[in-house]
Amino acid sequence: MHPRNLFSLAEHLERLSKDGDPLEVLAGTVDFERFRPLLTRGLGYSDGAKGGRPPFDPVAMFTVLVVQAQHNLSDARMEFMIRDRLSWMRFFGFDLGGAMPGENTIRHYRNRLTESGTLEALMQAFEQQLREAGYLAMGGQIVDATLVPAPKQRNTEEEKAAIKAGKSAKQIWRGRPNKAHQKDVDARWTVKIGGKVRYRPDGTPLPQIAMPVFGYKAHISIDRRFGFIRKAAVTSAADSDGRQLRRVIDTGNTAGDVWADSAYRSRKNEPWLKSNMLKSRIHRRKP
Repeated sequence: MHPRNLFSLAEHLERLSKDGDPLEVLAGTVDFERFRPLLTRGLGYSDGAKGGRPPFDPVAMFTVLVVQAQHNLSDARMEFMIRDRLSWMRFFGFDLGGAMPGENTIRHYRNRLTESGTLEALMQAFEQQLREAGYLAMGGQIVDATLVPAPKQRNTEEEKAAIKAGKSAKQIWRGRPNKAHQKDVDARWTVKIGGKVRYRPDGTPLPQIAMPVFGYKAHISIDRRFGFIRKAAVTSAADSDGRQLRRVIDTGNTAGDVWADSAYRSRKNEPWLKSNMLKSRIHRRKP
């Protein structure tokens, strides 16, 4: 890069700081390095003694997930915004023109943290630092679930029956540890109905397409005002969304209401929310 361009870039970033970059305020409030040991264990990284290193720093990727949740962005949109916004690039520690995470990498990090149960612990530690700094993230809660596809399994009828019976991979493939290690006995099939609504020439909507999906569901609740992830849980794709409401709702966040789609509305969930002094804003099913 030309020296003049480097100077212009530094000058531009300095101007952003003077105008009040909110990410610099966040970086000054939260010590993200305190999360490194938890991230290293949750992602399954070694201490580096055996050589090799992950493609992206785990702390940097955690900050990516935090900002993504704050702005409610898809993985594909987050990839674009990282490359597009200089202030975001500076906050994450990525170099202009250097390697940056794509949507698949972002999804990979989030899935690994969620499946290991680390994401919930991280967000609790994150909120604790905010509390220590005098911030209370209590602006209501939004609950939602995302399907996470898994590689499809090729099993015999006998093996399928054993999986449905709840047997572990080691029990099913005894004496074949390598094969057992590659098998996923927790993922399940479900049908996803949705997508963009299409219309006939007369204006009436066409039936929505039902797509079979094999994998898991990542359930999360975020603070409606601040976008911070409050709690997270992972289930098989076949599990009902409504049954996970109590797992992901923070009952200590009584300063706001609860928003969710109609899959979370039930005769058990509504009284439970009321008993915890939480007002339901859950959508009702259409006639």
